[in-house]
Amino acid sequence: MKYKILLEASGSLTSGYLIKSVQDAGALAVASDISECAGQYLADDFIKLPVHSDPEAWKVIENEMISRGINVVIPSFDETLLDWSRKKKYFLEKGIHVVLSDSATIEICQDKWLTYLFFEKANIPTPKTSLEKKYSVVKPRLGRGGKGVFINAKEMEIEMGGNVSQEFLMGQEYTIDVFCDYSHFPVYIIPRKRISVKDGKSINGITVDHTVIINWVKKICKELPFAGPLNMQCFEDSEGGIKFTEINPRVAGGMALGFAASENWISLIMKNILEKESIETKKIVFGLKMLRYYDELFVS
Repeated sequence: MKYKILLEASGSLTSGYLIKSVQDAGALAVASDISECAGQYLADDFIKLPVHSDPEAWKVIENEMISRGINVVIPSFDETLLDWSRKKKYFLEKGIHVVLSDSATIEICQDKWLTYLFFEKANIPTPKTSLEKKYSVVKPRLGRGGKGVFINAKEMEIEMGGNVSQEFLMGQEYTIDVFCDYSHFPVYIIPRKRISVKDGKSINGITVDHTVIINWVKKICKELPFAGPLNMQCFEDSEGGIKFTEINPRVAGGMALGFAASENWISLIMKNILEKESIETKKIVFGLKMLRYYDELFVS
């Protein structure tokens, strides 16, 4: 079967690698965004979509997917993840595979308070967190990246509302790229140091063979079922202590490094998640560094 794969938020500065990965896997890449973007010229097709809050948005998305013969979706836009997960069965009946964890997992991962409760129940090390303004870091329960995060906020006039407060963490930040197969087993766990971050996205990084982090991730994956690509974030303090802060149950911008250090995860999605073939894992390249730069695309 020839796969035609829909990608979201193709105007992102990090979307190019994902489009290329789809094409390198032998599939057709369909970019999408709410306005013209570079991704539409890099991909094989492009869909201009309404904003996610538009009441007609899902009707438009469904009509576009059916009319263009799209049979796979790899969601990456946080604001639509939960809706995609809830619609997995509906779209599968129409021949469209949504590669994403189930809604119960998405709900836990997208809400920082629920993530904290999950970590606590599973005995995963995590920063102290409260629904009150008890700790120095205040962040939205449903936020992403660094948007809406306040440091040294304990004495500031901030309404908690939909926020949580957390203890401030010092040390080395890691992102861990993970690929879980169709049985929810993590076949790849690739920690990478976040050397440089811009707008919440990893710009420079290096893969690290960190046994302690890898073992914690294995435990997390035993406690919560995931499907396909996702990443987790944690901090390591000066004494080697680890604390996990969040789980992003989706493909991510910095995951290009995880792909490069192992293999094309889009091919894994096609062969394993969709076709149920077993995976023969490649040796992970630890010590591989990613350095990103801006590029230009000129159209007329």
